Amino acid sequence: MTASVIAGRVVVRRSARFELDAELDVGHGEVLAVMGPSGAGKSTLLQALAGDLSVTGGEVRIGGDVLTRRRRPDRRRRGVVMLGQNPLLFPHLSARDNVAFGPRAGRMPRRRARTDADEWLWRVGLSGIGDHRPNELSGGQQQRVALARALATTPRLLLLDEPLTSLDVETASDIRSLLREQLAFTMTPTILVTHDAFDAAALARRMIVIEDGEVTQRGAVRDVLARPATSFVASAAGLNRLPGTADDGVWTGSSFGMPLTITSADSGPRPADGDEIVAVFRPADARIARAEETTWTGALQVARSGADDETPGEWLARVERLEPAPGGARVHVSEPLLAIDVPTAQIAALGIAPGDPVRVSVPPDAVRLIPSESSLPGAPGSRPRPTLEG
Repeated sequence: MTASVIAGRVVVRRSARFELDAELDVGHGEVLAVMGPSGAGKSTLLQALAGDLSVTGGEVRIGGDVLTRRRRPDRRRRGVVMLGQNPLLFPHLSARDNVAFGPRAGRMPRRRARTDADEWLWRVGLSGIGDHRPNELSGGQQQRVALARALATTPRLLLLDEPLTSLDVETASDIRSLLREQLAFTMTPTILVTHDAFDAAALARRMIVIEDGEVTQRGAVRDVLARPATSFVASAAGLNRLPGTADDGVWTGSSFGMPLTITSADSGPRPADGDEIVAVFRPADARIARAEETTWTGALQVARSGADDETPGEWLARVERLEPAPGGARVHVSEPLLAIDVPTAQIAALGIAPGDPVRVSVPPDAVRLIPSESSLPGAPGSRPRPTLEG
């Protein structure tokens, strides 16, 4: 693994009811994604790193320099640049002078700063628009100028706060590719806050998940999304989620018009009776077959890891709707409400339509049990929970 050039712990107490406490490390040329629900502390983390908030504890270093301390250092000397949803270009300056602003503030000669700015505009695909003012540019062009302005300062750390959120799908795709290309070129250590698991997977190798001010999961992006430790991550990864409670160490859900029980296929801690937990699995891991029965019967029984019986659990469901998906179709069924990815050839062979009864099955090793939102730190009646590795 690449040696960390930025590492430490950020503690910020925003109120008597909320405190951010997060450890992080970023290697040279690495992009670290940060995900979490609204109000979890993601923006607080970036504001502390940018110098907009004083920390109440912890310490983050870039190389040998302390980045966070109770008395904030001069922002101009931090070497940290933030790019958010809005470009925030200077409206009275041209695109060239916007990009040259940072280097000029660092006392670079005007001629060189403007020459470098033209090169950065070329790098972000805006050659020839240096004399244009921001109001003469599209939203995507403005975001490209903002990226060029951020990288022109040669930052020691780049903070990206949902930079693609306000863009249309096509423009976001272009800027996403541009970010990947330019961050690889400059090797700038970067922290990316995003709500989109696709952006995290496309731009970062590692990620941390912050919920209620705490890091609840960390690891390689693909591992975190494949093995979520919380219901939030499962939702972000697009997994099926079945809420229930623990009863004698077994997940039980009975609000779907039929009983469902799942025994954990993980080797992790056995859930305590009464714990609210969620069974999750990928749409691609579920199987579907036609059924003639119309009676809602059946149960999902998933054997504990290492058990002899690993026959997929099966139950009867009804097709709600079908929608196109890469390589086939996504079939939505009830009850419970689930999504199942089915290859094109199988869809044609099944010949199913909304309202048809089907049999759904899930292999034991595809199901994972995770805490529900109500068991997160800070939730009513919740208990402290250790950080989980992805």
